[in-house]
Amino acid sequence: MAKPIILTVDDEPQVLNAVERDLRRHYRGDYRIVKATSGVEALEAVRELKRRNAPVALFLSDQRMPVMSGTEFLTEARKLYPEARKVLLTAYADTEAAIDSINSIGLDLYLMKPWDPPEEALYPALDDLLSDWQATVPLPYDGIRIAGTLWSPSCHRTKDFLARNRIPYQWLDIEKDVEAADLAAAASPKRHRLPVVFFPDGDVLVEPDNLSLANKCGLQTQANEPFYDVIIVGAGPAGLGAAVYGASEGLRTLMIDKDATGGQAGTSSRIENYLGFPNGLSGADLARRATAQALRLGAEILTAQEVTGVRVEDPYRIVTLSDGTELTCRALVLATGVTVRKLEAPGVEALNGAGIYYGAALTEAAYYRGEQVFVVGGANSAGQGAMFFSRYASKVTMLVRGSSLENSMSQYLIEQIEATENIEVLLRTEVIEAVGKDRLEAITIANKDTGLSETLPAAAMFLFIGAVPHSELAAGVVERNQSGFILTGPDLSQNGHRPKNWKLKRDPYLLETSVPGIFAAGDIRHGAVRRVASAVGQGAIAICLFHQHLKTV
Repeated sequence: MAKPIILTVDDEPQVLNAVERDLRRHYRGDYRIVKATSGVEALEAVRELKRRNAPVALFLSDQRMPVMSGTEFLTEARKLYPEARKVLLTAYADTEAAIDSINSIGLDLYLMKPWDPPEEALYPALDDLLSDWQATVPLPYDGIRIAGTLWSPSCHRTKDFLARNRIPYQWLDIEKDVEAADLAAAASPKRHRLPVVFFPDGDVLVEPDNLSLANKCGLQTQANEPFYDVIIVGAGPAGLGAAVYGASEGLRTLMIDKDATGGQAGTSSRIENYLGFPNGLSGADLARRATAQALRLGAEILTAQEVTGVRVEDPYRIVTLSDGTELTCRALVLATGVTVRKLEAPGVEALNGAGIYYGAALTEAAYYRGEQVFVVGGANSAGQGAMFFSRYASKVTMLVRGSSLENSMSQYLIEQIEATENIEVLLRTEVIEAVGKDRLEAITIANKDTGLSETLPAAAMFLFIGAVPHSELAAGVVERNQSGFILTGPDLSQNGHRPKNWKLKRDPYLLETSVPGIFAAGDIRHGAVRRVASAVGQGAIAICLFHQHLKTV
């Protein structure tokens, strides 16, 4: 935590240096001393400190200064730091102005110059004020702050990116916090773009993209080398499994993801059936542990970089990033996973990020405390989301197209949902419309059997309605099925024949695509078992198959 600040201002350099000297002698262990040579300079310093959210404990200002007097400075400064203690240094001729300031600006104390010896005339008085400040004023948050509105899709994207990369931040809702609104307006005065992200060093980003955020937060966004043994595209459980095993075997390993490590599993509120964790663990915790393990073993991880294309120049595989960078490798592991399918219903797209969210959106759950929310879907991810949201919402209603949960959800989750009083499950039900102007206000649902519909008030809706594969980057390079999932191993054989243009004398390995040396792992594969443990195992197996591949080329 940063030290609180004592700011002193005087236009006479000799006096200012003497004040600074005495303050440092007594307070430097617990406070940071900042000085200014005029009220105007001091006020600009105060504004900058406020942008940084730095704590200011005390203002010590000379009264008689040109352009801006001490009382004028304190009048403006207290608007930004109303809890800071205010002290005026005066001569005998300024006593009346100082006394008037006690009532007009809430002056805490005025001291006569000179204050020698400070042990008697300065420190005891300031000690009392600072002790009172410490006892009554909480220190401000000294990390990243995001000012915005709950109903802004760009604000949701920024919060979600930081949360999924496990970067702490403080949320400032400009609709509820006047001070936050003023800070945001000052940072983006012309267009009022949101969010506004404030960093402890004073830097400000307005409506940043993920790459700008990643660079500012110190995440790696550029590869250290042009060539690697293994490049892994996607940092979900399969990608992390491949990164850990590749790095542990001494391979030069690079993993790339456009968002954050953990993938869809990283947003899971609770994974109860992962081996070795009898009490379960969150997807974020699993991602954190696996990321730390991969880095410790020597893997590189690029964040906020998207692979846009893949090509083959035997014996190498080359990936192209969104910024045009090309990286080369001996073997490529495609572990790009899937995302939640879009809900095609009137009003949904317009309210995406403004009350409607795809996936768990754990960053938003606490903002719907005491509200009624809906979870659409009937698989494990929907059940885990419903259980998590039930901690905050007054009621969670699950909307399931199927006739039961048993066909798509693990039994342990079904039992938990049945035992949770504020979760209701509506079967054979679908959403046909979302209602709201700037935010979600209601949804219209219909029963598939009766055809009857009703409109219900809704604070938020979280969608878990099937998966769409991220395989476009390899389109035209590896074989895919009609849905876009990548074919591997035995699925590539047709009537006993190997894939077209397959040049090796062996058959494709279990996780190998139609291109030798390009493997697919996790949910991106056709026919994959969509479980976290299965994905991790496939990532590890892909590395083993890479070693076998090297023996055949």
